[in-house]
Amino acid sequence: MATPISLEQLPHRTHATVADIAWDQLAVPEARRLRELGFDQGVDVEVLHRARLGGGPIACRIGRMTVALRRRVAGAVHVSIVQPAE
Repeated sequence: MATPISLEQLPHRTHATVADIAWDQLAVPEARRLRELGFDQGVDVEVLHRARLGGGPIACRIGRMTVALRRRVAGAVHVSIVQPAE
């Protein structure tokens, strides 16, 4: 399995699975929001859009929802890229 990368680094439109979340890097409200949105190990995620300005939010798909995350929050979510089936 490939080394996990942060959701912030995940290439646009690449499917991945949440490998780990660095909960200790998040404020309590941020961690609560991620849990409420369904972020947990094993969940499928995909980056849909990044704000043009470097520090803007990242829109990603988790399940059937599209959510916007601050880049700092996305940096605490570590993902493994899903390899396409051959």
